[in-house]
Amino acid sequence: MKYIVCEKPQEFLLKETSIPEPKEGEVLLKIKRIGICGTDIHAFGGTQPYFEYPRILGHELAAEYVKGNAAGFKPGDKVTFIPYFNCGKCVACRNGLTNCCVNIKVFGVHIDGGMAEYVSIPEQYLLHGQGLDYDELALVEPLAIAAHGVRRAAVKATDKVLVMGAGPIGIGLIQFAKIAGAKVIVMDINDYRLNFCKEQLQADETINPLNDDVAQKLAELTNGDMANVVIDATGNQKVMNSAFNYISHGGRFVLVGLQKGELSFSHPDFHKRESTLMSSRNATIEDFEYVMKCLKEGKIDPKKYITHRTSFDEMITDFGNLIDPKNNVIKALIEIE
Repeated sequence: MKYIVCEKPQEFLLKETSIPEPKEGEVLLKIKRIGICGTDIHAFGGTQPYFEYPRILGHELAAEYVKGNAAGFKPGDKVTFIPYFNCGKCVACRNGLTNCCVNIKVFGVHIDGGMAEYVSIPEQYLLHGQGLDYDELALVEPLAIAAHGVRRAAVKATDKVLVMGAGPIGIGLIQFAKIAGAKVIVMDINDYRLNFCKEQLQADETINPLNDDVAQKLAELTNGDMANVVIDATGNQKVMNSAFNYISHGGRFVLVGLQKGELSFSHPDFHKRESTLMSSRNATIEDFEYVMKCLKEGKIDPKKYITHRTSFDEMITDFGNLIDPKNNVIKALIEIE
């Protein structure tokens, strides 16, 4: 089989190896779709924390079940899986927080992932396709991350939510905050993405920091209240640090994006607001199930996100174009047939 490895920053290589033979408790899957995500982009750029090279990337995956002994699955089934392999024993796992397991191994980050024609995974992480197609199944994982972030923020209908970053994760955050009934304001420096959010996702308002004073514009849009919930999906240190100025009194700031540096903010300003700061990492089985329910009920149509596609064989030469903001990429998928 063929696979693509990120040998070092800025270098992908196409290689061949044997199709894996699943061990006891594992299943063999034929990969059909691979979503290109921010983690892949940061890994390729050399800015991804928790990362070592060489690494086979890819954890937004849709696949065909080939063989194994997983109960309720048969060859030919459309599937996806939870790519966060947890130990089941640590303090987080014992409390049901498998998404932030102390010894977590994220497929395509800590261990080799799904940019391959076939993969073998532990059967316990397998999810039935539930009638969804391969395109939809490839987007379940990033949507689950967004759903988890909104759940962490406890977004409710009376909230005014500022989503910072209108990439694929930010788009999911917008949609789940809207499903919760909140007013959603989107911040990004890309006008194409901002227009997409208003026209396709019914975002209530948008802010472009290149054109607007963010704090001033946000105050205007919220009658001086600022945002009850601020969610970062940029992974940009400067943006994260500035966002402490956008939180309302009694507000929550949730970090979904990830960067390597330090956060810096005024303790007195943070304290007087009685603000809450939290991170949101990965997702749990509850988030995956909620996402798939929303997809089946038509509350979300992820296919409108898919703006670009490439084949497995052409992915390396196409990658630069797929991550170039000038090409107005919302979501890119790699197809394997």
